[in-house]
Amino acid sequence: MSRRAGILEFAVLGLLRESPMHGYELRKRLNTSLGVFRAFSYGTLYPCLKTLVANGWLIEESGSTPEDALTATLAGRRAKIVYRLTAEGKDHFEELLAQTGPDAYEDETFAARFAFFGQTSRDVRMRVLEGRRSRLEERLEKMRASLARTRERLDDYTLELQRHGMESVEREVRWLNELIESERAGRDIKSSASEGSAQQDNTSGETGGLPRHRDSTRPDPSDDTTT
Repeated sequence: MSRRAGILEFAVLGLLRESPMHGYELRKRLNTSLGVFRAFSYGTLYPCLKTLVANGWLIEESGSTPEDALTATLAGRRAKIVYRLTAEGKDHFEELLAQTGPDAYEDETFAARFAFFGQTSRDVRMRVLEGRRSRLEERLEKMRASLARTRERLDDYTLELQRHGMESVEREVRWLNELIESERAGRDIKSSASEGSAQQDNTSGETGGLPRHRDSTRPDPSDDTTT
């Protein structure tokens, strides 16, 4: 299995652990909740769902009333299928959540893992966050060394592009430091973000969630459009 396929299976199991969904709802949640999946298609999702069903981790159920199913049949349309997580699927997802190996620190994998931190134990969150920070610090060190060796041979635009890349990594390291500090102090992310906002702004309103440029609130399933 490719890494991207594994991430997709993980995300599908995680979303269906929250509630059963049909394919359109699931695709929409993957698009809105996990930016890494914005470019994927139904042609990618449905083979994944079939594999999970074959493994016994999901079951397919009719999501329509008998009248709706009859109407769909007469109109030549397929009846709506709802996917539900099985007990075995829940156990498998929890096993995946507990994994803290190097794959959890990679760019695409980390984004998916972080999206389900609300379902992850604190000690696992800490190991993943610290592993991700270590990975980025190594990357940053290599970027700085490379820039020091080549900066005299680079034109201004290439040099600026490399600086921009370094600044992006530095920002994520600072963000990870804040999250790790909050985890160690036993605070949740919402409390930590509110405290940080209070120090920068004398207003009493709470921002909640992650810093303003991110949104840590879980999308409301009621926002999904059904077909």
